[in-house]
Formats: sequence, structure tokens, C-alpha cells
Amino acid sequence: MGNCLSSTQSAVNPNVISKNRKALPIDSSFKLPAPLPSWPPGEGFGNGVIDLGDGLQVCQVSSFNKVWATHEGGPDNIGASFFEPSQFPQGFSMLGSYSQPNNTLLYGWVLAGRDDSGSALKQPIDYTLVWSSEALRIKQDGVGYIWLPSPPDGYKAVGHVVTNSPQKPPLGKTRCVRSDLTDECEIDSWIWGPGKESDPNGFNVYSLLPRNRGTRAMGVCVGTFVAQNTLTAPVSLACVKNVVSNLSCMPNRNQIQTIFQAYSPWIYFHPDEQFLPSSVNWYFKNGAFLYKKGDESRPVPIESDGSNLPQGGAEDDMYWLDLPVDEGEKDRVKKGNLQESQVYLHIKPMLGATFTDVAVWVFYPFNGPSRAKVEFINIPLGKIGEHVGDWEHVTLRISNFNGELRGVYFSEHSGGAWVKPSELEFQDGNKAVTYSSLHGHAMYARPGLVLQGRGGVGIRNDTAKSKKFMDTGTDSLVVAAEYLGTAINQPPWLDYSRKWGPKITYDISEEIKKVDKLLPGKLKSAFDKFIRSLPNEVLREEGPTGPKMKRNWAGDEV
Repeated sequence: MGNCLSSTQSAVNPNVISKNRKALPIDSSFKLPAPLPSWPPGEGFGNGVIDLGDGLQVCQVSSFNKVWATHEGGPDNIGASFFEPSQFPQGFSMLGSYSQPNNTLLYGWVLAGRDDSGSALKQPIDYTLVWSSEALRIKQDGVGYIWLPSPPDGYKAVGHVVTNSPQKPPLGKTRCVRSDLTDECEIDSWIWGPGKESDPNGFNVYSLLPRNRGTRAMGVCVGTFVAQNTLTAPVSLACVKNVVSNLSCMPNRNQIQTIFQAYSPWIYFHPDEQFLPSSVNWYFKNGAFLYKKGDESRPVPIESDGSNLPQGGAEDDMYWLDLPVDEGEKDRVKKGNLQESQVYLHIKPMLGATFTDVAVWVFYPFNGPSRAKVEFINIPLGKIGEHVGDWEHVTLRISNFNGELRGVYFSEHSGGAWVKPSELEFQDGNKAVTYSSLHGHAMYARPGLVLQGRGGVGIRNDTAKSKKFMDTGTDSLVVAAEYLGTAINQPPWLDYSRKWGPKITYDISEEIKKVDKLLPGKLKSAFDKFIRSLPNEVLREEGPTGPKMKRNWAGDEV
């Protein structure tokens, strides 16, 4: 079967376009800098069509005709555009329209469906008008109408239909999906509303995601949007579901290797960064110790593969790792070893195995102290922010339909953010550039300052390009891909469930006093209030747990 994805197109009725308007980002389509590689032979990965079971097959379509657009409201107050998919492969039908804010290049997709059983898909029996822009006094291309398909009994709508005329769409325009082949979904990101910000009591358009997401959750994102007149209204649409838990579309080992060589990110460290990554094996070989509660005077050297670490269980403060005892060696190991660094890959199915997530984990022996910005003053924070052992990651989201990169997640302390490929910086083909923040190692898509705080007071996250960098494709190790069974040998350290650094408490008040001496009087109270609002992971010295203990190991990133 041929691949459903094709070059994105945009066709708009020239009679309704504002002739004098400036070109918008969405008027251009985004393409990855380099062509996709040829994927090694396998079962279903990259074949274009995925069988979700019980006669429902789906493909991704990224070829669109523009139906209607507005040029006010939404992100950056420049509107949004609404499309219908085009160029369906034979036998496939539309499941819903697509929408995207105008402030980014066009780089979207929706699923189209094919019914191989005669009962998986049916036409709607009617349409309900959800909203129209007739009464809206804003810049727009004509008038837009958003319709909700009325499904037959036992079926659900999974997408709206958008028109630029008040006549109802033809019943054969779209398809509804049999209820047992669907799952619940929830709103994701804001696409558009008449105002500059989303109004919980007004009309808004949001993208959708399955409500339950993770390696074992089988809800499949359709790529459509939901239009709602209030935020509290229940979501009127469903998503589809991989009802047979078909994992044949996931990549095999050879395909994983090709995927990572195509998309392996570059990581740049700040020019002033002292605390760089290393491999786990280098850390263990260079004097890291395992400590046990009640027996702290007899730390145990760690085998290079971590085979003598306690396995399984839960974090109970009984064990922890620490740097070498000798002060000279401790300072040396703290700094890591960039030449001996390695990244660790976790390959997992996501969104009903229609996507592959490649989590790229980086280990640092030490997380350095934080710095604060208090309006116009920059201040070192002493011990605040320091801890032994630091795990950070970026995640690549790959379409299993054709192997295309569809998003990158950047971990930022206890949170993070997804970034679309159209908003990334690339180097050496399709490899995204990542910036690691000074001392804290949070990951960002762009260089510069990100202030963790508000009102001009916060923790500095400084990033910049320098001669210190990692090409993660040069030394990587797949440590887990559970769907492949026993094909991947997990290193023993992966099942170590305790902390990778000691827990050391200190008097936060004393640390604040040291900083207060450097501040003018009116800034002291603002700084004190901010510091006390920070989470414990910033305020105390405590090592993290390893990658396998993180929520995103089996779940979605956010």
C-alpha cells in the first residue's frame, strides 16, 4: 500500500482573500531540511497505512485545501486557518477538518480512514452548526461555518467539517467511526478564539489528544480539532483506537538505528559550563560509591555496569550514590567527561502505536548551583540548586506511518515543552539543535535566557552555543524497547530505583541571608518570597531517581 503522506498544498478561493494583507507564516509549508532516509526492511513501520483492527485502517494525510481563515485573534493575534484534507488514496475517506494558528508554518496532518469490514465507518445522518463567523467583526476570508456531524446510533464523530457557505456539507463528505473503535479525547493546545487569549466562557478552537496516553494506552490522535462555545462543555468528539493493540508498525532494531542516525540531536552547552555529562560507566569506573543507610562509613565501589546496585523495589532512602570521597577526585568527577559521554535511548510506542517516541537520556555527575535574576541584578545562590547526579532528556516523536519527525520534547527541570519541527533549529540534516542551560542542564530549543519566575525575579536558565557540544549520534545505547521483548539487554543500573545522589539538607534561611546582603532593601522581600515558592528539588541538595523511575517512562511527556 502506498504512503498516504504527500507534499502539503494550499488552495483558497481567490475571491475571498484580503488582497492587501501581508504574507503569514502559515502561507508557507514547512519541510524538513533533508529527505527522509530509506528505511530498512521490516513489518509495518513506514508503510503508510496502519491497521487499527476490526476493519479500520488509517493513514496520515498532509495535503490540504484551505477552506476559511481569520486574520485576528488567536496566538499573536494573527488568526488561524481551516483546511480540509485532499488527495486521499483510493478507498479512504475524510474523518475531519484540520486547523492551525497562522503564526507558524503549515506542517499538519489528519487521519483518513478506510473500512475493510463494511461497518467500521458510516456517513453522518445530519450536521449541526456549532458556530459561524457571520456576526464577527474581524478580518477574515469570507465567512466560516463549523459543523458537527450527527452520527448514526452506535457511531461517533471524530472531527468537525468546515465550510465557507451556510449550506450543510454533503452527508458523504466525512465519516463517523463505530463507537467500539473510539476512545475519549481531551483538549490540548489553543488554536484560535476571537480574542488575543483563550476565553473560558467564549468560543475557542483547540487541538485534541487521547485522554489516556502512554505505552499501553491505545487511543489514537486523529489530528482534528474541537470547536467549543465554553471551556466547561464536554468534548463533542472522540478519537480512534488501536483496538487490537497492533504493534507491528513499530520499528525493528535496524530501523531504530536508522531513525536515530537521521534525527539524533546536537546538544550545546553554555561556554561557562563546568559540569558536563559523562557515560554512566565512566562515572562508576571513576570512583562513584553506593551508600547504605546505617552503614554510611563503608561505601561500596560500583561495578562499571552497575551490576552490584540493588535492583527493583521503590525509593525508600535506604541507598544512594555519591561522588568519590577524595576531594581532588570529587572535583574531577563532578566536571564529567564530554569525550566519554554517551546517551541512552528508550524506544516506546505512543498514541496507540501510531508514533514512536525516542527518549534520549543524558547523565551528568553533578548539577551546579543556581543563579537568580532580581530585576537588574544577577546573583549566585550558593548551594541552592546543587545536587549529585542529574538526568535530563529530549524526546523525538516519529510518525510510524512514514518515519517523519513530528515533534521534539525538551525537559526543563520538573516540566518541559513540546516543540514543532517548524520551530526548531536544525544542523547536519534533520538533527534538531538542543541547548543545555548553565549548571541546571534544562533543555531548550533556542539559545538565550529563560527566567524561571515572574515579575523580573527568578532563577536564570542561560543557554548559548559554544565549542562544548554533543553529537548524540556518535555514541548512543538503546537501553530499553519493551515492545521488542528480550531483543534489548537492559543494563543493570537501569533497574536501580533509588537516588543517584545523597540528600543533604541545609538552612535555607542562612542561604537567603547571604544573598540578601547583596540586594537593595526593596528587592529583598521580592527575592525572599520567590525563593520560598520554589519546589523542594531546587531548594535542597538531593539526587534524582533514574530514567526508569520517571513518570514519562511508561506515560506521555505531559
